[in-house]
Amino acid sequence: MNIPNILTVIRVGLIPIFILLFYMPYHWSYVAAALIFTLAAVTDWLDGYLARKLHQSTPFGAFLDPVADKLMVVIALVLLVQHHANFWVTAPAAIIIGRELVISALREWMAEMGARAQVAVSQLGKYKTALQMVALVVLLANPPLLTGWVILGYVLLAMSAALTLWSMIVYLKAAWPHLRPDADQNSNK
Repeated sequence: MNIPNILTVIRVGLIPIFILLFYMPYHWSYVAAALIFTLAAVTDWLDGYLARKLHQSTPFGAFLDPVADKLMVVIALVLLVQHHANFWVTAPAAIIIGRELVISALREWMAEMGARAQVAVSQLGKYKTALQMVALVVLLANPPLLTGWVILGYVLLAMSAALTLWSMIVYLKAAWPHLRPDADQNSNK
């Protein structure tokens, strides 16, 4: 267990605390949940940075880091969908969660094909993630009332969903030579 892996495990451990704070019946619970989510997002960046800087990448970390990221984001989206119960959160959440499922399956399949590098994380994916995290923090920090902050959160979440679709198209285009129906025939030539 190295420092990046410990940070990843901490991020997973923050999930029940995040959920508990989100549902507490106090006016400060929104901000507290948003702060825990922000802490998790910072540890996501920090564990990746430290793993590269300290040359401490491990198979365990390579497995758990994306799982921890997806768990935090999906749980935040599910909480927000339930809490806001409107199209402006539900549609982007469905797009984001659906994309994560498609890209996870695509990466797993491409790894089996020996072409995982074709669907590695891109700069576009990093922008998408940053915008998504900001949108989620804004929405988590505010009650589901139509305020300027919540509207900003809706706009940022919609922009994040658009980038999510765009990045999925980019990944699918990169993988298309391996996905085409005639891919097996071309690889046998």
